[in-house]
Formats: sequence, C-alpha cells, structure tokens
Amino acid sequence: MSGESAGRARGIVIVGAGQAGAQAVASLRSGGYEGPITMIGDETYAPYQRPPLSKKFLAGEISFDRLYIKPVEFYAQANVELVFDTRAAAINRADKEVLTGNGRIFPYSKLLIATGSRVREINVPGFDLDGIHYLRSIADVQGIQSKFREGARLVVVGGGYIGLEVAAVAKKHGLHVTVLETADRVMARVVDPIVSHFYESVHRAEGVIIETGVTVSGFEGNGRVEKVDCGDGRLYDADFVVVGIGIIPNTELAVDSGLHVENGIVVDEFARTSDPDIYAAGDCTNHPNGVYGHRLRLESVHNAIEQGKSAAAAMTGGALEYNQVPWFWSDQYDLKLQIAGLSSGYTQAVVRGDPEAGRSFAVFYLKDGMLIAVDAINRAPEFMMSRLLIAQKAKLDPARLRDESIAMKQIVQ
Repeated sequence: MSGESAGRARGIVIVGAGQAGAQAVASLRSGGYEGPITMIGDETYAPYQRPPLSKKFLAGEISFDRLYIKPVEFYAQANVELVFDTRAAAINRADKEVLTGNGRIFPYSKLLIATGSRVREINVPGFDLDGIHYLRSIADVQGIQSKFREGARLVVVGGGYIGLEVAAVAKKHGLHVTVLETADRVMARVVDPIVSHFYESVHRAEGVIIETGVTVSGFEGNGRVEKVDCGDGRLYDADFVVVGIGIIPNTELAVDSGLHVENGIVVDEFARTSDPDIYAAGDCTNHPNGVYGHRLRLESVHNAIEQGKSAAAAMTGGALEYNQVPWFWSDQYDLKLQIAGLSSGYTQAVVRGDPEAGRSFAVFYLKDGMLIAVDAINRAPEFMMSRLLIAQKAKLDPARLRDESIAMKQIVQ
C-alpha cells in the first residue's frame, strides 16, 4: 500500500458523480452499510440530473438547485467523502487503489465505476470555432443560454432527442432554428417513421427548418462560426451551433485496468465486472437483459438508477438482479414522448389514435404478435400498461390495440 493510502480506511469508492453513483450512495446507506464511502467526480457539482438540461433548465423554467439528485446536505449527513473537480486516472487492481490525475490515492474494498458517457464530437474543418456548443453539462447549458436572444440564428446538428429538445426550447425563445440530420428522418435510431414524421410536422409548424439526409462537412467563420457547410452547395447562416450527434461511453479507465470491455464495461445482472471487487453501473455498462434475451448498453436515467441499486446490494453481499424493461422520455413543446422497450426487430407497428388529427397517440411494436415496445405521445396509460405487458412478453391482438373504445387495462383478452 502506498504512503498516502496507508492512512485511509478501505471502504467503497465510487468513480463518477452522476445518477448511478448517487443512487448507489443512497442505496448503500438505506441498506445499512456503515463503512466509508468516497465519491470521485470530475465536475465541481454534487450529482445532478442531466435530462432537464436540454428541457426545463435550458428553458429557464427550473433553478439550478432543482437539478440536484439529492440535496447537497445529504452527502454530509450520509458521511460521504466528496472529491470533486478530480479525474480518476488509473485503477491499481493488485493493490485495490484508485489513482487520480492530481496524484491522490484512494484504497478500496469494493469499487464502483459509474463514469457515464461524454458527447460525441464532430470532426470537420472549423470544429474549433467559437460558437460551436455541445450539451452535456451545466456549463454547456449556460454557454448556450448566453446566446439566446430573439432573432438569433441557431443551427442544430443532429435530429435526435437532444437536438430536437434544444430546437423546441430555442424556438419558444424566438430564435430562428434549423435542424440538420444525416438520416432520412429525425429520431431514426429510436422511433418508427410514423413518429418521426409526426415530430417533423410539429417542428415545421412551429417554424423550425428541418433538413434530413444532409451531412455537415465543415464550419466557416472568422474566429467564430458564421456558416455551416453541408458540402453539397448548401450553406446555413449561424450565429451559433449546437451539436447533438450521440454520446460515447466512458470506458477508458476500465480498459486501461484490464477489465472486460465490449461496447461498454461488461457486467452481469448484479453489476459485477470481470474483477470480483469492481462493479459498474449506468451509461458505461453492457449488461444482460432477460426481457430481450441479449446484452444491452443503455443511455437512460432508469438504467443508471436500477443498476446503481443492484451494484449497492452486490457490494454489500446482497443480490438484487437488474432485469427490467428499458424506458426513456423526451419533452418537446407540449408533447411528452414516453418510450417503453426496444423496437429493434419489430415485424408490425400498430397505431392507436390518429397522428394527423391530434397530438396524442401511441405506436405499439409487435414481433410475431408479441409486444416489444411502445412510443406513447401524450398517452400515459398506454405507456404504463405497455411496460407491464412487455415484461410479461404478452401476445396482443392488433385490432384490440387500435380500438380506443377498449381501455388499456382490458387490452389483453
């Protein structure tokens, strides 16, 4: 054991101060664990929620304090040592120590890696011009908000959740907004064309310009971005740009320490890695899912919370299996999109409600008659019931699903 770590009692060290790490702390203490807990995070804040960043926080509808997952006082009351603005640089598995970038050493009996993910950056000429933003942190949002003025020209690169949420907020603030998407429709990775086309029509009706099937080839400007070049002769004027083209799991710490990593840190259903004293939870993990019968890497709050619970139980000798239906959500204008399950591989899409007639409908995804996912737009009952039915691997009659006179609770014959 090294000199600095010699004076430290071994306990649980959590690398990552996000949703999974915060949940693990709460579960450890509520579960009766009384040993030392140290949380290491590379930001200056206590764990906070990220989903509101592109929604209500960006819109200025909620205050900074409401982002916190737990009040700051909670960690002191729970006797947690918080080490912020610090990067975990390496894991010494032989001596069971975490080494930080500023030379500190933290011994552990059990280690939880909850390093989350980071934005995927765009690598084209002009990528480093001033005025090009990403959205992943509080500081990112503050930088974007500083550009919000009526009439400003915003170009959003990427038509996924983040890009469209930013577009909706910016439009409500009076900005001119253009969304550029490489795929032939928005949110193509996660929803059916029916839902994509509905959201495209809503955004266009609000005045957002949406261009699909276009690829950004560069940014132009004299020190700061002024135009976005799509390489096909099309140039888009921009006072600033927000890039939302996906995220990358932060697995480097695990890779460098020799843990099994394959599209995320490979864990079992109890959040255990290939090292019996190291666990992982959240966006950075690849875990088995019994509902779908294969491994998944998920980017969601629900995943982080539930894996954090499983990790806390396992680190203290318990066994809380993580095996649930994934779910996600997106808020745009007055629309709440709630997704339960994963639609990949579906053989039939069944629509309940009329996307053309209103702003409330659901699309059910069936695979050989079995419900595997739902996209519910302002349809909470369809979302809630579908989570149960997907877990049950229920086979459903498409005609009954379409029939709105049949309540969701009576859908199963």
